[in-house]
Amino acid sequence: MPYDLHHLKAFAAIVKAGSLGQAAALLHITQPALSRTIKRLEAQAGVALFERHAKGMQLTEFGQVLLPHATLLLRESERAQEDINALRGLSKGTIRVGAVASLIGQTLPRAISQVLQQWPGLRVQVVEGIWDELSQALVKHEIDLALGGAAPDTDDIIGVRECRWQDSTHLVAALDHPLRLRADLQLADLMQQRWAITPKGTAPYESMSSLFAAQGLGLPEIAVETSSIIMLKNLVMQAGFLSWFPESMYGLERQAGLIDALPVPGTQGSRSLTLFRRRRGILPGPAVKLLEELRRLTRSPADPLGPTA
Repeated sequence: MPYDLHHLKAFAAIVKAGSLGQAAALLHITQPALSRTIKRLEAQAGVALFERHAKGMQLTEFGQVLLPHATLLLRESERAQEDINALRGLSKGTIRVGAVASLIGQTLPRAISQVLQQWPGLRVQVVEGIWDELSQALVKHEIDLALGGAAPDTDDIIGVRECRWQDSTHLVAALDHPLRLRADLQLADLMQQRWAITPKGTAPYESMSSLFAAQGLGLPEIAVETSSIIMLKNLVMQAGFLSWFPESMYGLERQAGLIDALPVPGTQGSRSLTLFRRRRGILPGPAVKLLEELRRLTRSPADPLGPTA
């Protein structure tokens, strides 16, 4: 017997709230009514989905197995209704997309602009973050597409092979940084400088680590770690920090004469950028429109990032 979406919605609400009382308030029903709904769901599953405690409810191992399936079914139901409403003319749908900062700054805005010119009624929700956050949001159906650095496919998400770009990365400093006055600057000369970088595990951090290791150097002491791109840029522009940026992330600041690559031999790198989607499930119609535009940009020779080989 297929699961009732009403039952799954109650199940998901309890998981989110952590207790029957708070979940009932979220659903605007009484606690006894919610309790009966969950008992019916457990009877259908043939197992206990929650462990009841004085302070709340916790998923059993069976409940943990059901949760991703319940999430998928509920999300697909919502997307189906959105597509039906769009066809009826009641709404135009929503694109939910996430991206790392370098693509937020360049590729994604162009793609969104083109899509909205063709379908002006669409809405777009954009999430910026590091890849670990974006991949989890993709798995949880909080977004439908995610643009990030090259990463292996998993059981849950897969790269769209036609949507890949190449981006260069550089050691950067403010245009007025004192190091620019030094001739024959080498990487070893930067060990005592103040550095600001995205957190360990992110592509810029790992790329920078590899750069120093390739020249037989340990990583310099990182004074500031932050996932805030605005903070990183201001630390470089206003406080004399060094950092490691993808070129597409500081294009406007370079044009304004604020940030540029520091001329140190052997410090230019490159990275691949890829569009990811969930491996299973139907991609909502609005997201398909953005996907097609990103494919077009990948094929376009005018795209400054350019397609990867």
